Amino acid sequence: MSGDNRARARNIKMILMDVDGTLTDGTLMLLPDGEELKSYHVRDGMGIMMAHLAGFKTGLITGKTSRALNFRAERLRVQEVHQGVLDKNQILGEILDRHGLTEGEVAYIGDDLGDLPVLKRVGLAAAVADAHPRVKEHCHFLCRQAGGKGAVREFLEFIFDAQDKWAEIQEKLGGMTSIKI
Repeated sequence: MSGDNRARARNIKMILMDVDGTLTDGTLMLLPDGEELKSYHVRDGMGIMMAHLAGFKTGLITGKTSRALNFRAERLRVQEVHQGVLDKNQILGEILDRHGLTEGEVAYIGDDLGDLPVLKRVGLAAAVADAHPRVKEHCHFLCRQAGGKGAVREFLEFIFDAQDKWAEIQEKLGGMTSIKI
């Protein structure tokens, strides 16, 4: 990635993420009672936990609603969780106001057309490897990994590198007695 994108990454204070197709591979398994099962990659969860250790705020914005996501977000201590969202752009505005952030201080990773309004506004926009081609056209960072396969962790590590956060993360990880991801 270009130096300009590293400069963008140095300004980031909050990382927002899409869920289906980004934190998951987009597959939905339905149980007979209609409950959905989702699969999350442990490396993405560890990346989100490390983001918190490094002082970043995190959030999820998704068009779907899922009890499984509530559980996952709670376990990872994600600060902002917005489900059933049709207008992700509006939610972004509310998050910016609530946290006193500018668009340039927020990163977002997504995969599909519903993510475009947010990707076009934030300071650092990313797409998973298997994102829609029109989404990729509007991103500063393109992951090598597909959605649900560690792409979020890859993007987070790019930000950690740009902000030289590794020593801080490793120091805090070393002092932990248990990790729930």
